[in-house]
Amino acid sequence: MAHPSQLGFQDAASPVMEELLHFHDHALMIVFLISTLVLYIIVAMVTTKLTNKNILDSQEIEIIWTILPAIILILIALPSLRILYLMDEINDPHLTIKAMGHQWYWSYEYTDYEALGFDSYMIPTQDLAPGQFRLLEADHRMVIPVESPVRVLVSAEDVLHSWAVPSLGVKMDAVPGRLNQTAFIASRPGVFYGQCSEICGANHSFMPIVVEAVPLKHFENWSSLMLEDA
Repeated sequence: MAHPSQLGFQDAASPVMEELLHFHDHALMIVFLISTLVLYIIVAMVTTKLTNKNILDSQEIEIIWTILPAIILILIALPSLRILYLMDEINDPHLTIKAMGHQWYWSYEYTDYEALGFDSYMIPTQDLAPGQFRLLEADHRMVIPVESPVRVLVSAEDVLHSWAVPSLGVKMDAVPGRLNQTAFIASRPGVFYGQCSEICGANHSFMPIVVEAVPLKHFENWSSLMLEDA
């Protein structure tokens, strides 16, 4: 998860997020090189008193500064489109979970099971255990198996919400009357935090998302216990 004074993204916990991090570094390097070149040209023009007449009217330079930006845009667009298609790809999910946004909590329904569902509320500050994070902990976590494709169906009961977990590279709007879907694969065990990313009212800041990725055997044990309690 994020920590104070962090400058970069959170550590990737899914293949898609790893791709997004690589693309970010790729685009940032291009922006850095362009900025350096422009700064050098500005400094050179301001500090020198000489004028090159070939630069004032030169078709060759005009061709270069027309074609070069087009090539740079292509170098940015192609990997970007590839990741967009990867994010939309949903192949044979092992588990489907329906996440429903409410004012101001989330409810989860494991549609592959008969009666496995629960509401997830934020734990108030005064009830936090040592080591838990303020405004990020929930009383019920969304538990998923590691290295298994998980599909999340996202909708809302009342107003616009957004289901977002940065470490997993997932962000999907929850719209009343509309069922959106997204998918991800947790590449390692862990607890990953997110929050509603659409302003949804007075308590918008108090509906966290907690995803816990566990080995498949532990997930089966957890689901059995939840079904027994239901």
